[in-house]
Amino acid sequence: MLNFEFKNPTKIIFGKGEIAKLSREIPKDANILMVYGGGSIKKNGVYEQVIAALEGFQLTEFGGVPANPEYEVLLEALKVIKEKNITYILAVGGGSVIDGVKFLSAAANYEGEAWDILSKRIVTKEGQGMPFASVLTLPATASEMNSGAVISRRATKEKLGMGGPGLFPQFSILDPEVVRSIPKNQIANGITDAYTHVLEQYMTYPIGAALQDRFAESILKTLQEIAPKMMADGFDYEAASEFMWSCTMALNGLIGKGVPQDWAVHSMGHELTAQYGIDHARTLAIVAPQHYRYYFEKKKEKLAQYAERVWNITEGSIDEKAQKAIEAMEDFFHSLEIKTKLSEYTDAYEGTAEKIQAAFESRGWLLGENRMVSPADAKKIVEMAY
Repeated sequence: MLNFEFKNPTKIIFGKGEIAKLSREIPKDANILMVYGGGSIKKNGVYEQVIAALEGFQLTEFGGVPANPEYEVLLEALKVIKEKNITYILAVGGGSVIDGVKFLSAAANYEGEAWDILSKRIVTKEGQGMPFASVLTLPATASEMNSGAVISRRATKEKLGMGGPGLFPQFSILDPEVVRSIPKNQIANGITDAYTHVLEQYMTYPIGAALQDRFAESILKTLQEIAPKMMADGFDYEAASEFMWSCTMALNGLIGKGVPQDWAVHSMGHELTAQYGIDHARTLAIVAPQHYRYYFEKKKEKLAQYAERVWNITEGSIDEKAQKAIEAMEDFFHSLEIKTKLSEYTDAYEGTAEKIQAAFESRGWLLGENRMVSPADAKKIVEMAY
């Protein structure tokens, strides 16, 4: 196992009816900006619960953060923060809203061009960001319990990451009841997103981290087991609870400590979203299988382990089990009605790989657990995903 440091300061408040506890967690003298997305919280009862819990607090609202949080929209929220002398931000939404609030937290006290935080990868240290919290409405990204975010800039077709130890939510409220109103295509996205988050931290090479591997495998198996219940008609509270907590555990920092991590799949996936607006989770399902095929020799030991422990594929050589593992992964995505080829999302895919290569070259990016994914490699992987 590799050396590591681990600190996650986010307090989790989990369970039915827990939104009512907002008032005891936020300072009474806070001047709050409540940030949310397209308005679904006003249809599913979450908005009313938050407003009731914050009765008596000084509160300003900012809605309209899109599914891929856009820099231009967030700048409007930043103006509100400055004009209203906001001191505390509350994200009420899914990962996109929470990511947007992390950007606002970092930008609120930043002197200079706000885009620098993303383009120059400026780390927000403890105490630098404006305090914030979240009420999670869409499980997927674990942004409610980590310090990373991804922001899009429509004008330049870029989607870049940011983060730092100063960008953990102070607390997050996770009420599985919110899952009741989520459309099935978004449930599928959430499962796929969380599943791929685990793979990015697991599908590398053996490092002698048995406990971390089994943590990761348990999340993968849980997501596979609850997926049919989540995609079925009706609402299953216990399955929703497992879904929500699995998504959080997939990327709250725990399973990635002491092990090599990849994240090349995400970098390529972000480019597909930036170019075509394809849902983030679906870009991951497009890239991941081909990435593992391209680096089969480097990853086959972990692929075979995944085959045995997660899919119960025990017969055959390491190579055979590893190949079957990739096929099983694709079949799982397909069971969620997630397509795994770029050409199934757009007819204008020709030239995509070249654009991604050029973007990575301009940034000087080398990706993967050993910085083995060059821009030219990324081009070939994306071409395989056509």
